[in-house]
Amino acid sequence: MAWRGLIHQATHEPELDKHLSTGHRRAYVGFDPTANSLTIGNLMGIMTLRRFQEAGHQPVVVMGGGTGLIGDPSGKSAERMLMTKETVDGNVQSQRRIFEALLDFSPARSNRAMLANNIDWLGKLSYLDALRDIGKFFSVNAMIQRDSVRDRLNNREQGISYTEFSYMILQSYDYYHLWKEQGVTLQMGGSDQWGNIVSGADLIKRDRDQSRGLQSAVGVPPHGTRPPAQAGGSDPHSGPDQPLAFALTWPLVTKSDGTKFGKTESGAIWLTADRTSPYEYYQFWLNTPDADAVKFLKFFTLLPQGKIADLEASLTTDPAARQAQRTLAHEATSLLHGKAEADNAESAAKALFSGDIAHLPEATVRQVLANVPASKHARSRLDGAGIPILDLLIDTKLASSKREAREFLSSGSVAINGRKAGVDESVKTTDLMHGRLLAIRRGKKNWHLTEWE
Repeated sequence: MAWRGLIHQATHEPELDKHLSTGHRRAYVGFDPTANSLTIGNLMGIMTLRRFQEAGHQPVVVMGGGTGLIGDPSGKSAERMLMTKETVDGNVQSQRRIFEALLDFSPARSNRAMLANNIDWLGKLSYLDALRDIGKFFSVNAMIQRDSVRDRLNNREQGISYTEFSYMILQSYDYYHLWKEQGVTLQMGGSDQWGNIVSGADLIKRDRDQSRGLQSAVGVPPHGTRPPAQAGGSDPHSGPDQPLAFALTWPLVTKSDGTKFGKTESGAIWLTADRTSPYEYYQFWLNTPDADAVKFLKFFTLLPQGKIADLEASLTTDPAARQAQRTLAHEATSLLHGKAEADNAESAAKALFSGDIAHLPEATVRQVLANVPASKHARSRLDGAGIPILDLLIDTKLASSKREAREFLSSGSVAINGRKAGVDESVKTTDLMHGRLLAIRRGKKNWHLTEWE
């Protein structure tokens, strides 16, 4: 992780290194169910859990079915709109498919991934219990110094509600609960989550240092009770100076040109095919600038150090080949959508570049040309002699006049479904792809997809 640049901050790093190398541990990352999918900004957390699983540890995914009803103020300049419980529950269920694609939940695997929903314990916590048994461990003075809170307090127009102010208490209790019930000894997250994560580790320490533990009313055993040692290692909590719980964050992902990672002209990049197609996902990675390619290979693939070093060298020896970007795109797409979809996206990208798209499946054609101008036409217009290509270029606004259309056709710059078209040609039903589609290309970049019904 250090070589990949994935460690921004960590508590008790030497002890954490020893802890992870002397047993099979459980580590968790929390995810907000604010939508029915996750964006690529959440990918670092899932990939980090994947790395822990590859190393023999047990990854724990925590879905915020409870905290999602409150809303994390981190990184937000204004109050979130509160979602209904039904919406949050639906988002939790919808996001499961992402984790199941990137982590191994197979029952036969000893370190199979675990998925927990914090509504299961936060939903049982009464307001009085939270104030008496958890709130007493938190200093308001310290809480208002957190960036996410201080920024909102200093801006009178924005402000912060008591609801969002309480978020860090709930997230801290998540860590305490998972430590106590599941033996989780490490919470991880982006660098903007450092304060919340450390608060959880501190809550565990404060409980140990008190004359008694959290009250039994919230289902926590008395002081001195420790989570069971995990298989393959000694009790991580033994010894008077041994940290009870660890915290680790990775750096926020940035792009070298200063633009926001995960954003494109068409919007955010999502981790489910219904919101971002495998082809669009592949293209996002393929368009990575040279300056970011190596960093993203380290962050978002499982490729070993030697392979990434070779790809880094290729950026100097043969930059035009863009081998680093092609490998990044294929590896990242394979991890999330499977190798078949990655191969298909790669084939589609080559076809789009060459213009030869006639062999592509219909679904792929639609993915590839999803963002180009499109129009629908009556299939009956293709009967008999069909439509002159001259007229079709004008209909689709690929030419402004018959004279201009004739110039384009004469120069050989117009193709129909990948085949160059002549000045006197007409389009007929036999020219349709998949019996309904006609893709017109003028030059290298001007496309128009027509559908005939």
